[in-house]
Amino acid sequence: MSYFGPKIFIDLKRLSNNYQLLVKEIKDLSIMATVKANAYGHGAIEVSKTLEKEGVRYLAVFTIDEAIELRKAGIKSDIFIYSKMDPKRIDEAQKNNLTLNVSSFEDLKTLDNFSGRIKGHLKFDTGMTRLGVPFDKAEEFLKKAKKISSLEIEGLYSHFATADEGDLSYATNQLKKFNKVLDFANHLKIKAKFIHCSNSGAILNLPNSRFNMVRAGMLLYGAFPSDDVPQDLSIEPVMTFTAPVVEVRDVKKGTLISYGGAYETKKDTKIAVIQAGFADGVPRPWYINGYVLFKNQKMKITGRICMDQLMIDIKNSNIAYGDEVLIFGSNDNGTIDINEIAEKIDSTSYVIVTSVGIRPKRIHKK
Repeated sequence: MSYFGPKIFIDLKRLSNNYQLLVKEIKDLSIMATVKANAYGHGAIEVSKTLEKEGVRYLAVFTIDEAIELRKAGIKSDIFIYSKMDPKRIDEAQKNNLTLNVSSFEDLKTLDNFSGRIKGHLKFDTGMTRLGVPFDKAEEFLKKAKKISSLEIEGLYSHFATADEGDLSYATNQLKKFNKVLDFANHLKIKAKFIHCSNSGAILNLPNSRFNMVRAGMLLYGAFPSDDVPQDLSIEPVMTFTAPVVEVRDVKKGTLISYGGAYETKKDTKIAVIQAGFADGVPRPWYINGYVLFKNQKMKITGRICMDQLMIDIKNSNIAYGDEVLIFGSNDNGTIDINEIAEKIDSTSYVIVTSVGIRPKRIHKK
């Protein structure tokens, strides 16, 4: 039986092309590809297999469970865990050859009591105020970490809070702090294999923060992290969201549409019902300025987006039952950039792609 409902098309060739564009941009540096949250909704296993074939140096997920899922699927690449270290699962991490985030003195105590040996990247908080050892404790932390025989200090890293924004003064200050951390490490003769601080925004906005590894997320999936970064890379959206027309109806001028009657038709027209709603990942605030595309025609979203459906004004179009409209992405109907949507609804491309629900059928195109 054919599927009739919202669909998510994942173009793995575009993913490969985006990766190679990034390789060309950063030249001989290593890439840690972020595939957490089901690869930002794109399908972690399929995305990881594609990037592994392209030669990615590291994959990164948030939880050990995400990493184990990739191992069971046959992924052999190194996998880094972003989340706070779980003392109860270190044996599991070692068994699956995972690399841990070591971000506190408590983590060091846990590892000091570990009988095996495991790779870790030491994290320093230079201004994100999330995980990471406070900058003023960095030297002490490095000294203690060096003494723990069970810990292989493979990496040193930090994370920018504002690298994708127009004003880079705060990010520049963070970078100065991280360079000071590296000075401490050099003084202590700690030879970490990987030094990384750049996320997607910093890769583009702060080239001097790339060190010998960068962490790429949204760039790989074909979207820029904000409008404030250089957009010279010719990346293409990997995800395309479509949904079918399930009903076309004639409505009179002055007809109220959807919840709250927030939209009123200005003249006699035709309204199409689309089988996709906010539970599927259509951003609800998008209804104010939003539209879908059909054969490169913009069709305005009329009224508030429902949980399972939305309505559009098709005017005199010949769109009919079963036709597919473009919600976002790029296909034969045209292109709707998720960055445009994000800007209009005061959100981010990250929020939009990771909010795609479980109902849309994911189709990976190789």
